[in-house]
Amino acid sequence: MNSENELFGVVPIIPTPFTEDEEIDEDALRSLIDFAIAGGIEAVCLPAYASEFYKLTDDEKLQVVRIAVEHAAGRIKIVAQSNHPSLKIAMKLAKANVEAGADVVSLAVPRIFGLPEASLKEYLSGFLKSIPNTPVLIQDFNPGGSSISVEFIKNLMDENPNFKYLKLEEPLCAPKFEAIIKATGDKVGLFEGWGGLYMLELVPIGIRGVMPGLAVADILQKVFNLRAAGYHGRAFDLFEKVMPQIFFSLQNMELFHYAEKELLIARGVLKNSIARKAAYIPDPSSIAYIKELNQRVMDVLADESWEIKPLETSLAKE
Repeated sequence: MNSENELFGVVPIIPTPFTEDEEIDEDALRSLIDFAIAGGIEAVCLPAYASEFYKLTDDEKLQVVRIAVEHAAGRIKIVAQSNHPSLKIAMKLAKANVEAGADVVSLAVPRIFGLPEASLKEYLSGFLKSIPNTPVLIQDFNPGGSSISVEFIKNLMDENPNFKYLKLEEPLCAPKFEAIIKATGDKVGLFEGWGGLYMLELVPIGIRGVMPGLAVADILQKVFNLRAAGYHGRAFDLFEKVMPQIFFSLQNMELFHYAEKELLIARGVLKNSIARKAAYIPDPSSIAYIKELNQRVMDVLADESWEIKPLETSLAKE
């Protein structure tokens, strides 16, 4: 059974909303937190890649976490991303996020340049030891090669009790996920990223959850619950309805920001789809196609036949 202190299910990334002059829109950010809560989500993460964290100053990164924690007021868990290629600065961000009240602190493995695992071990161990009483989620997205090894993960867990969660974003990772669960005794909760595209393959293996964008998080939570509870046909049918939108938007991270915010506009949560420059400028064909894909998601939301029965929801958490 899922513990009250654990992350479980869908943990979406909160996008950073901006005003016309590209300043953080604090009121819109609060609306996004309310939207996640209303969708039955138990935890959210920010500021991550899908939050444009790489376009925020360090002060702004802390600003969005503080706003989220304050507005959530315990209604939903806040996972605070503390990414920085410098360990010194990442630790500073992490400590500030803990002080702000974050429930979990997250960190991406530094992948700007290739580093041997010994260097990554020194970096991650130093980070974990800097906040020993706070659970940490480590994310590894490595477009240039493989993610951290199973042996590496096991050793890191053995030396750092607060290494509680791991998010990997790579295709064909089921055997690796199985190996991690076996090696760690399932003590490190595994999350799948990349928009949740591989979730149907991985839920039966025993992943703890997925970390997609916010705009389809409530739908993917239903998919996760159905799949975990053994309602496989219904899980596939619902997932297939939203998969084209997820797949198209993830072709480019900046395109994802645009598509994600446009869908949140359609859902009545945001007023604009502004991303900080440099931002993807979609061509007329892409704009029309995204609008079509987003409308198909809206059609799913309007179809009450996809509502999950209480039994299905409760069984998913056993």
